[in-house]
Amino acid sequence: MQLSNKHTDCCAVEEPKLKAVHNHKRDHQHEEHSDDDGHNHGSAEPSRLIDHWPLLTALTVIVVMMVLEYGFNITFNNLIQLAIFIPAYLLAGYNVLALAFRKAIRLDFFNEFFLMSVATLGAFAIGSYSEGVAVMVFYSIGEWFQDSAVSNAKRSIKALLDIRPDSVDVIRNGKVVNVSPSEVQINESIQVKPGEKVALDGVLMSDKAIFNTAALTGESKPDNKNKGETVLAGMINLNQLAELKVTALFKDSKLSKILEMVQDATARKSQTQLFISRFAKVYTPIVFLLAVLVVVLPYFFVADYNFSDWLYRGLVFLVISCPCALVVSIPLGYFGGIGLASKNGILFKGSNFLDVITTVNTVVMDKTGTLTKGVFDVQKVVAVNGYSEKELVRTAAALESKSTHPIAIAVKQYAGDDISGIKIEQVEEIAGHGLKGLIDGKEVLAGNAKLLKKFNISYDKVIDEIDDSVVVLTIDNVYSGYITIADEVKEDAKQAITDLHALNIKTVMLSGDKQSVVSRVATFLGIDAAFGDLLPENKVQKVQELKDKSLKIAFIGDGVNDAPVVALADAGIAMGGLGSDATIETADIVIQNDQPSKIVTAIKIGKITRSIVWQNISLAMIVKIAVLVLGAGGVATLWEAVIADVGVALLAILNAVRIQNIKF
Repeated sequence: MQLSNKHTDCCAVEEPKLKAVHNHKRDHQHEEHSDDDGHNHGSAEPSRLIDHWPLLTALTVIVVMMVLEYGFNITFNNLIQLAIFIPAYLLAGYNVLALAFRKAIRLDFFNEFFLMSVATLGAFAIGSYSEGVAVMVFYSIGEWFQDSAVSNAKRSIKALLDIRPDSVDVIRNGKVVNVSPSEVQINESIQVKPGEKVALDGVLMSDKAIFNTAALTGESKPDNKNKGETVLAGMINLNQLAELKVTALFKDSKLSKILEMVQDATARKSQTQLFISRFAKVYTPIVFLLAVLVVVLPYFFVADYNFSDWLYRGLVFLVISCPCALVVSIPLGYFGGIGLASKNGILFKGSNFLDVITTVNTVVMDKTGTLTKGVFDVQKVVAVNGYSEKELVRTAAALESKSTHPIAIAVKQYAGDDISGIKIEQVEEIAGHGLKGLIDGKEVLAGNAKLLKKFNISYDKVIDEIDDSVVVLTIDNVYSGYITIADEVKEDAKQAITDLHALNIKTVMLSGDKQSVVSRVATFLGIDAAFGDLLPENKVQKVQELKDKSLKIAFIGDGVNDAPVVALADAGIAMGGLGSDATIETADIVIQNDQPSKIVTAIKIGKITRSIVWQNISLAMIVKIAVLVLGAGGVATLWEAVIADVGVALLAILNAVRIQNIKF
């Protein structure tokens, strides 16, 4: 194999990291390292067989010489062997030797390149020419396979970048102009042809359209959209020309944020990876010392000490001790876990969170938008004190137009276009209560009953008995009526709770809604404990109480008021479809399709990844320790050492790669 000149010390292998890219050219290249940086397995482009002709030539030489020696009993004298094996050795290992030399002149001796160079040159020094070449050839073959595995893992993540279109049709001055998505401004209109990918977030201006959402959610079932509904970048228009009004710049689209999260995820290492990296940095110099002791100590204790024999044993010790199987396969395992999760519409912001999610024993959930659809419908309007139902709805919708809460959206949709011309001023959100503002010069409050209590305004106590969500209104400090709104439980919510219980995970629901509403939903779903009438600070308090009991907490929410609790939890999970930017930004894990059942999938992916990583650690350590002992005892040869080293590396890599092919 042709080892890349962009290598790093095997003891400090980094996960592949993609640069965050927001321009239309998508120049997604891997971060470059200097020649001395090291050992960055994989490349942007898949290698061709012809690229490895030096290695394949060296392998052919070894095979032919072995066939001649063991098949036909034909041997050559030392001079002829040197003439044959030295060129083969240089073809297979000239890059390794060059890297070892560059590191050695910087007094960096504890790396795999110097280790392999010493071992193979030592084999030549004691006349084991074929074994010296074989060690370098099989080591390089192992590197080749490692490069291929890492390249495939990188490409599976890089492929996400290809779902962003290079251009978009924007309507300007009555004409359709094809431009870069980065040039389109908010409130401009774009057209998406059938079969095209949506380039920017927007709302549908056409009457209806059907989109494939697989790029965002991991599921390819069609999503029917009607006029006024949100369409996100990355969706594919399936049936007819669609017109959208842009609501976010290209760099701020949900898809761009998803890609940025996935790319950044590869930079955050798990505790296991950090431990292995630290372990390898200590392990390698110790191995060098032990190899020297294997050669030197027997001189003082063995009567018939033979330097060549014990030097050979020391070389075997060096070859099998290479930690590459660990420090390459482990990051690859976590990278595969992140890739598998993204295929299933789950974004882990770092491999460390794959570990954290496996320790969770209590899942705390918000209600609206997490366990319920967050798509409310107005059920009833009650107006009092001289106001008509139309006036009440119009006033409420005007104030709620400044909020993105699902209840506010329901009120706005119910009012339709009836709020045009209304003067809306000084709107402020009172967290956990509602909104306050001036509507046509009148002071209006719209929110829950707690809002009216806060301002000492009396209201009809029948409101406290209503199970549905209620928006209570006051105009100029006078109670003016209420609007009831109903939500609907998500189809997979009940199964999600059942599956969490099957994993022996306790479930808790926290909500700002009335306790009666919260209790009804909790009973239906089978949730262990449910608390309603909570302000954001109360949610934080409840989660802190659970943490004080030494429970490992995952919190799942979507609203901006959930961000503090998401940050406090051991694993913060955001619903990416309905979720606010603040919550998504704060979360450790994002569920793109808003399905509660994905919580269970995320936990299972974390456990699968951890299991495979520890399988690799156990396999590598058992094999290496066994061959180290056998080599020091003179039982194992360089052949066994290199085959064991390469073999365990390949098995570990294949084991890590299979994560990406697991189906849920």
